[in-house]
Amino acid sequence: MSDAVPLPPPWAVAVEPFHSPDARALLREYYTEVADRYFTLHQGRRSTPQEIEQGLAAYPADHLAPPNGLLLVARYDGTPAGCAGVRLLDPRTAELKQMFLRADRRGTGAAGGLLTAAERAAAGLGADRIRLDTRRDLVEAIALYERHGFVEIAPYHHDDYAEIYFEKRLPPP
Repeated sequence: MSDAVPLPPPWAVAVEPFHSPDARALLREYYTEVADRYFTLHQGRRSTPQEIEQGLAAYPADHLAPPNGLLLVARYDGTPAGCAGVRLLDPRTAELKQMFLRADRRGTGAAGGLLTAAERAAAGLGADRIRLDTRRDLVEAIALYERHGFVEIAPYHHDDYAEIYFEKRLPPP
């Protein structure tokens, strides 16, 4: 597990239903940001509202529900500021999904604390490893994962947008 310290007050991280209003807003912001970055890089424009709706429909968050998944919501002084999803791929393997921190809270160490919370949640679900996929243009995310001990692995699934895959071994909870 990472050496990151837990998020200190006024931060709080808790499991929240993926369909709660705050969770839905954070997941929409996450998807909008990654879609905008993708369309800017590949088409020189931002995503349209219709593309966001289509993307949200194509990548629903219902896999982030018990008993095999969960969504963590990070709050700063009570205000939703980020999220991280965890789901089991099999009894030993968890997957990190929709890791996101609002831009105004980045650079504070909160992403590392949220990632640590997600790793602990994965171990709590019984996983001894956690995997993820991302795109190469999301360089900040790649740097975060590498700082926290994730190592690049061969692809473990196919997704048109996944370009790089990572895994980390987890200690028992």
